[in-house]
Amino acid sequence: MRSLVSVCAHRVVSDHASLRRAMHLIPVELYPALFAAAFYDHKTLALHDLVQRWPFPVLSFQKLLYGDGHSPVALRDTSSKQCVQSVILGVVAHLEDSLTKADTTNGTRARRLQVLDVTGMQEDRLTREPHCMSLWSSTVAVAKACIDIHRRCSEKVHPKTKRRKGLRVRPMSPERPVNSPHVDVRVDLFVNSTSFSVLREALLLSAHSPLRLQCRDLRVEELSLQSTSGLLALLSAPGVRKIDLRFNNLGFSGLNVLLPLMSRFTGLRSLKLPYSNIDVNRLTPLTEGALQTFTSLLGQLRDLRELNLGSSRLSGRLRQLLGGLQTPLESLELAFCYLLPADLLYLSASVHASTLRKVDLSGNNLSVFLLQPFQRLLGALSSVLLHLDITECKLEDVHLAAITPALCSCSRLRYLSFSCNPISSQRLRTFLLDTVRLAELRLVIHPLPTDCYNPRTPDDAADELQECGYDQEKVKQLGAELQHMLLHAQRTDMVWSTDLFQENVTDYLSP
Repeated sequence: MRSLVSVCAHRVVSDHASLRRAMHLIPVELYPALFAAAFYDHKTLALHDLVQRWPFPVLSFQKLLYGDGHSPVALRDTSSKQCVQSVILGVVAHLEDSLTKADTTNGTRARRLQVLDVTGMQEDRLTREPHCMSLWSSTVAVAKACIDIHRRCSEKVHPKTKRRKGLRVRPMSPERPVNSPHVDVRVDLFVNSTSFSVLREALLLSAHSPLRLQCRDLRVEELSLQSTSGLLALLSAPGVRKIDLRFNNLGFSGLNVLLPLMSRFTGLRSLKLPYSNIDVNRLTPLTEGALQTFTSLLGQLRDLRELNLGSSRLSGRLRQLLGGLQTPLESLELAFCYLLPADLLYLSASVHASTLRKVDLSGNNLSVFLLQPFQRLLGALSSVLLHLDITECKLEDVHLAAITPALCSCSRLRYLSFSCNPISSQRLRTFLLDTVRLAELRLVIHPLPTDCYNPRTPDDAADELQECGYDQEKVKQLGAELQHMLLHAQRTDMVWSTDLFQENVTDYLSP
């Protein structure tokens, strides 16, 4: 239910002309409520004017829209391109006002906007609404704004004049006065080959621009080693929390070039290297040395809490890879890593077992040799585990039944995905009755049962969509039955879904 202040704020921003006329009368305490109302109602002109006159040192999307920033609704779900762009343009207008006015009073300077925080637009789903601002789009928008305002300021300092023969115009010094008005923009960046050049230019100008980029989380896809290393060198070290390098085919040799560049990010807590062409199964004496260098460099990331080595061949080498880390991990993603029993046994006895909140073992065959080591791992994680992903692990009814006691000992579990495993409807029902006892479990991603398949014929097309192979009526009936069971168990707070892209935006890293 909306508060009276919220209801009034939505009404005020609905009439932009009246809002603009009354701006000088609005108490500063109402700006946050008006901002949230304008953002949710997509009142872009009102947003621009509010930001241009923003009276506080910090403007944070997450705090203004969701308070503590931990709402189950992700910021990306409501961030229209037009609204985010209006906020950025409002900041630019705010800066231009500061740069052109003789603003020297201490009170005014103290209240001037100093930080724009647009973090929190990470995108985990493959689909998104076309009107929403993607992480890539916000990266480009902020970078272009940084470049644009730098050019405007340069033109004001050194306006274009007609060139006379023998007269050379001295280029503007990149240095700006230390106390010159500027806004630090805390932002998550998504970089690929199409956004690299504009972001590189913005970062080169950032130190001396009125808009100064401060990266929190960096995601890089399909970028060359040279471009990636150049990008890391340009980032301001304070504030970098996560680095995600994927689809870059770097191998040990490339990663060993990049890891020393990351060591200067003293606040780096998360490193994701999926699809990085890491393979320990075909090592030569030369590449064995590269592996040892990699583990040594990884150990130099002193505050690392989250590691993703997905789609790597790590068979039997987990002890070597993780043994040198100086801080126990809180999140470990090892999807499709061809793990061996020794890997899970090491993990269950390691220092990480007492701290791991999130574990992703999807794509590893847990049905035969890994079954007992996996049960042992669950027992070791029982007091701390919050998030478990065992999607596509070849688990059948008998295997799911075997791990259920250990799984139900994980009393703090909040998220479980065991999709794409060949489970029957009956075992699914039994498993639901077992897991409703987990008081904190909120989201379960389950497979479509094997007995919901339609009979196949030799004439079926090989590329037939998976959902076409199911009896839709059976699937619908089962879904209704599961919902009824949850209602009967008084667990309407728990969601059971087959949607692999169901939102789960919890940050499992401790503060």
